[in-house]
Amino acid sequence: MTEPLSTASSPNVECNPIGYTRPAPTVLELRVRNHPGTMSHITGLFARRAFNLDAIVCAPEGGGETSRMLLLVADEPRLEQVERQLAKLHDVLSVDVRVDLGPAFFTRLFAAKPA
Repeated sequence: MTEPLSTASSPNVECNPIGYTRPAPTVLELRVRNHPGTMSHITGLFARRAFNLDAIVCAPEGGGETSRMLLLVADEPRLEQVERQLAKLHDVLSVDVRVDLGPAFFTRLFAAKPA
């Protein structure tokens, strides 16, 4: 019998009723150049590394030359490498971890009914 890779007592792990553990979610905030192809470059980086994006919110800011993106991702050890690679993309101006936001932010956002 094998032991689980991680336990539910770890702060970065969630456990569901059947015992499957997965890393806790975290939110990345990106400030990016707003032009065609930017979203594709960013999501492509995650896809090439088989890293799942659980949620994406993107909106233009200021005069529309830049946008702010919020990405809900698993807080895995390899996330640090993905953050460094995101920062190297030409269209990405900044990458920050938003500890004040979590999955509940996205749930509330999508639970709101349009007027």
